[in-house]
Amino acid sequence: MIRDPQELESLLGSVRDWVRATAHPAEDIVDERDEVPAEIVADMAARGYFGWSIPAEYGGLGLTTEELVLGAMELSQCAVAFRARVGTNTGIGSEALVADGTDWQKQTYLPLLASGEMTGSFALTEPEAGSDASALTTSARRDGDDYILDGMKCYITNAPIADLFTVMARTDPDTPGARGVSAFLVERSMPGLTTSAGYRMMGQRGSPVGEVHLSGVRVPARNLIGGVEGQGFRTAMKVLNKQRIHLAALCTGPAIRMLDMALEHAETRHQSGRAIADFQLVAALLADCRTDIEAARALVLQTARARDEGRDIALEASICKYFASEACGRVADRCVQVFGGAGYVADHSSIERYYRDIRLFRLYEGTSQIHQLNIMKQMRRARA
Repeated sequence: MIRDPQELESLLGSVRDWVRATAHPAEDIVDERDEVPAEIVADMAARGYFGWSIPAEYGGLGLTTEELVLGAMELSQCAVAFRARVGTNTGIGSEALVADGTDWQKQTYLPLLASGEMTGSFALTEPEAGSDASALTTSARRDGDDYILDGMKCYITNAPIADLFTVMARTDPDTPGARGVSAFLVERSMPGLTTSAGYRMMGQRGSPVGEVHLSGVRVPARNLIGGVEGQGFRTAMKVLNKQRIHLAALCTGPAIRMLDMALEHAETRHQSGRAIADFQLVAALLADCRTDIEAARALVLQTARARDEGRDIALEASICKYFASEACGRVADRCVQVFGGAGYVADHSSIERYYRDIRLFRLYEGTSQIHQLNIMKQMRRARA
């Protein structure tokens, strides 16, 4: 749902200009330093990028799902680190609060997330509870007016730099699966919470991912999201269904950027006196890229509109994430092929960095294989 087309176009145009004027020239710096420079983070905060989907009454822009994905497609047409720096705040880092938080929780934390004063992180995955998140073992034991949290989370985006963690923990050890899981807001300053250094990863430099360790962390009961035990997994699914649409858009933006780079190369690179874009097999690679991008874009927008209409989009969200992440991988592979040997050499082109960066898309927010299983499960459920 687009509420004000003119206002939205102004936002998208501003983001488009920022990506080209600020983000693109800084990509090498981010790669070298393995962090987004503080002045760029401050600039993104001043532009409101941290609060896109946070309601306006808490300092955000209150974008609808359709507006959010259109913005995401623009913001992600640069190195992944830029959108990842703000993405948790306007996505999984705040969505649990927006969906199920109490009035006190929203008033306390959402303005800080919307302004970028706090960086959020969503701590769900564990060493033995990734694809089946309901198998998590992190525990939360009630102790008077507090809960005591113990456990470990891994592969958590922004863990090394986050100020506020949405932590999924088991409050009922006697109830297996999802029903015994609750969600908590845990501040970095709470004693017993520590994080690892960022992992050394294949790609996505500048976007820190690490572990969260909880050892006797005392969390006030008022930080139990929604104030009700046993609702954490349901909250997580609300968050992830929206985030999967959001992530599908964030897969589509880099694909657009890679195709732009490959098309420019194909028009300017000559062999035998001709631009390689004139060779039919090269042209076919580029045409297939555009087809994948348009299909992903249409699917994302269709699903975003369905969510804004209040429809159950569990099936469609999985389809979006699965298709868009796989399509982005196909686009990356074809674009490296168009560049030829130069596409494999870091000194000659940044296409190899994009190729490494986007590989993670097919793993997080549910692997492609998990989404295939979920799609089948949802189809069978619809037939029952």
